[in-house]
Amino acid sequence: MAGTSLSAADLADVETRLAATDTLLDRNYPGDDGSRQPIHTVYVSADRFTPDFAAEWGQAANDVVAQHGGLEALGALLGQSEELNAAVAPRVAAKLANEPIEDLRLDFEDGYGNRGDEAEDADVVTAAKAVHQAVEAGTAPPFIGIRFKCFEAPTRARGLRTLDLFVSTLVEQGGLPNGLVLTLPKVTTVDQVTAMDHVVSRLEEIHGLPAGRLRFEVQVETPQLILGHEGTHPVAQLPHVVPGRISSLHYGTYDYSASLQIAAEYQSMEHPVADVAKEIMQLAVAGTGIRLSDGSTNIIPVGENVENAWKLHGRLVRRSLERGYYQGWDLHAHQLPSRFAASYAFYREGLAAATTRLKNYFSQTDAGVMDEPATARALANFVLRGVQCGAVGEDEVLTLTGVALPELTVLAHPRLATTSH
Repeated sequence: MAGTSLSAADLADVETRLAATDTLLDRNYPGDDGSRQPIHTVYVSADRFTPDFAAEWGQAANDVVAQHGGLEALGALLGQSEELNAAVAPRVAAKLANEPIEDLRLDFEDGYGNRGDEAEDADVVTAAKAVHQAVEAGTAPPFIGIRFKCFEAPTRARGLRTLDLFVSTLVEQGGLPNGLVLTLPKVTTVDQVTAMDHVVSRLEEIHGLPAGRLRFEVQVETPQLILGHEGTHPVAQLPHVVPGRISSLHYGTYDYSASLQIAAEYQSMEHPVADVAKEIMQLAVAGTGIRLSDGSTNIIPVGENVENAWKLHGRLVRRSLERGYYQGWDLHAHQLPSRFAASYAFYREGLAAATTRLKNYFSQTDAGVMDEPATARALANFVLRGVQCGAVGEDEVLTLTGVALPELTVLAHPRLATTSH
């Protein structure tokens, strides 16, 4: 039997050469942490928020659906088969009744405008108190927070003041919600993100919060963040200049399109310039644990346009899901039915194939498809997302795969097996 030729010194030299790589991969590419990602973010002017806001939107969504034949009619409008519709419609009904909004952003930026410091100060404090009341009453969405004005020179001081007042008021009210999210809009440079990191670090120190408690999402709304003046992709630097601080990147449909001189009629989530930006965003955050969100459509299901707008919205939601964007923006209560119906159909249509392949993978059954571990992780993650949003039941997963959800979660996110010990 032939012996090895490399000495212990040779192997030690390789370890030395790759020590920096090991550190980089461990620190900057931890992968997804397995926690729930909302399937949408609702934006509303901050002064309109009350503790009953989510329930009111759910009722408005139910009302418009009832006026147009019910959820089964919506499913048929979106092209769902009778069998699929029968599975989706009752789940959407339950969703609209129990959790009509998964993620809510109280907007102090474009949706709020410039009302003067005195008015905005008062509205920020009122909003923070209302958020606290909603959380205490159990009426708040699982994820909730604010979008403040951007860090460009004209609005920087106002944005910082709003952020400070909101966080400080929440702390004074008794603490931060578990699902708190902060949104930094219209980012153009890496320096704006490092400045945000500094600000939230100082707020953590001032209020005695654990380091890293205040994470934030970055809105990708300017071409300068996709392609910088030096010819690089600044968005790709963001995960690495503030590791662990950014929770997600959100594509901004209309600001980004307008910046590239796209005529208003053609500004869309599916315009080619949008696809280029979103593909670069995907590459930039792959493996970092930072999530992605698509943008919105401003074609709203109201008046005579309800059914056409639902068809458009449902198609765009499905398109985003197929391209690996599992979250998007909703701007109106009437978009909730098409958001949930399209999302639930996506997960339920793929459920049988995904769970069959997972069952075969776990049992090592030769069924004509040889799935590698990376593919098995993707299958498990698909099923988990379906469970988290309400499209799929935990009992279904156990029945179809023979595997309990915790085991499936570890398959989807292997690092959880090591970090839990």
